[in-house]
Amino acid sequence: MTRSEEREQAFILIFEKAFNAETEIAELYDFAIENEVISGSDFVKSLLSTTWENVENIDSVIEKYCVGWKIGRISKVALAVLRLAVCEMLYFDDIPAGVSINEAVELCKKYASKEDSAFVNGLLGSAAKDLK
Repeated sequence: MTRSEEREQAFILIFEKAFNAETEIAELYDFAIENEVISGSDFVKSLLSTTWENVENIDSVIEKYCVGWKIGRISKVALAVLRLAVCEMLYFDDIPAGVSINEAVELCKKYASKEDSAFVNGLLGSAAKDLK
């Protein structure tokens, strides 16, 4: 499985978490594996757990660069994508910011609108300048 496919699997579960706030991320992962929704991997598990363990810090970064927007106005798809990308930029030193941004934009193109992908690209580009 490629890293892009692994990110997509992590995205699916982070997105699902938005609708199942009371369910632990590990439970969502295990359920998805059992029901063959995803195949999973160590990277998927790491990305999920790191994102959710640090979601408050990640959301504060997103809010900082959401000029004129509140985080609650961001579509659930775009928010899930942003959380994963910001997580990678903050906590995965081996992944270049440009890769995280490109992968996030590709996920938005696949699952969201063109406006979302442009918004995500702009926000992450601004954040990347300050975070590295």
